[in-house]
Amino acid sequence: MKTFKLLTVAISLLLFISSCKSGGNLDEGTAEDVISAHLKANPEYESTKINIGEIKFRSKNDKLELQKYKALEEKGLVDMELQNQKKKFLSKDSVYFYLITLTDKAKPYILKHDAHNATVRALNYVLDEEKPITLIKGDSKIARVTVSLKKELTDFSIFLRTKTLAATSLLKLIS
Repeated sequence: MKTFKLLTVAISLLLFISSCKSGGNLDEGTAEDVISAHLKANPEYESTKINIGEIKFRSKNDKLELQKYKALEEKGLVDMELQNQKKKFLSKDSVYFYLITLTDKAKPYILKHDAHNATVRALNYVLDEEKPITLIKGDSKIARVTVSLKKELTDFSIFLRTKTLAATSLLKLIS
């Protein structure tokens, strides 16, 4: 999936740069400007689904999931309202029912939204400033450009399913 996105970006940038004419010469500065404009118009990202609406949490089993939602609530991205709390007879486990809604602060991250689920941006791919753009000129009208994109975590990255990113996001959540 990641390589497909990077390949798509590289091909579209190649076509975009090859169709541009800047006085007949294409240099790395012009290529960087074109790529930055393309990424601004068509950003690359990874998304994840989160549950919203009325959600049931068990104090033992869903403790980590509840912490994720509470971290988002502290940042002002979701509102959590406790609807009901039940304690099982002769058990240490309690069940909490929360009504979770997304706030206006979360609107830039929302891709799709319905009554029970929301698809949100979890990662943004941005141009890596540390690694230079490589430009290989072919003909006078064709050039091949290679760029490096780096991952920029959003607040919703704690819900990603990837183990390494989830661990990184969880460490960010704890600290």
